[in-house]
Amino acid sequence: MTNKNVGADIPDRRGRTGLDRTGLGLTGNPRVKVRDVTLLSCHWYVERTTTFDFQHADGTWSTQERETHDRGNGATILLYDTARETVLLTRQFRYPVYVNGHTDGMLVETPGGLLDQEDEHPEVAVRREVVEETGHTVGDIQHVFDVYMSPGSVTERISFFAAPYSPSSRTHEGGGLLGISLPTAFELT
Repeated sequence: MTNKNVGADIPDRRGRTGLDRTGLGLTGNPRVKVRDVTLLSCHWYVERTTTFDFQHADGTWSTQERETHDRGNGATILLYDTARETVLLTRQFRYPVYVNGHTDGMLVETPGGLLDQEDEHPEVAVRREVVEETGHTVGDIQHVFDVYMSPGSVTERISFFAAPYSPSSRTHEGGGLLGISLPTAFELT
């Protein structure tokens, strides 16, 4: 049986506590008053049910409940080579799409991943992910936009970047760092 205090008062496997209080102190929207947060799960990601009062446009209040999935924030980057008219993408197995009907679960994606720490800057994270997933080290990168990917239930915010790459920017063999199960990187023209 799982200890209900793990992630609340007892550190979870990532060393986090207080996960049952996220959102209780929010004051940015006077039309939302968080009443209670219930921690459902705190394995690698965090699942919560939050009960809050919401004031509608006509002034009436209703009590609502939402489940949220908190996996942290992430960053991704489109690598392009204008001289060769190519982009560099990865192909990775993703179990959630596989179980949801994708033929083999292998998705074509831009390189990217989660921020390792809450305070890690997205540019730092995306540079690390590019090396790990493609074996390239990029120079100047441009921040394009940030977006909440599935705001109805997922807290994740993704920072999107773009940067040039070329054959000379490849600094690691075999798609990235040694000792890591790597995605397949390939160029698309």
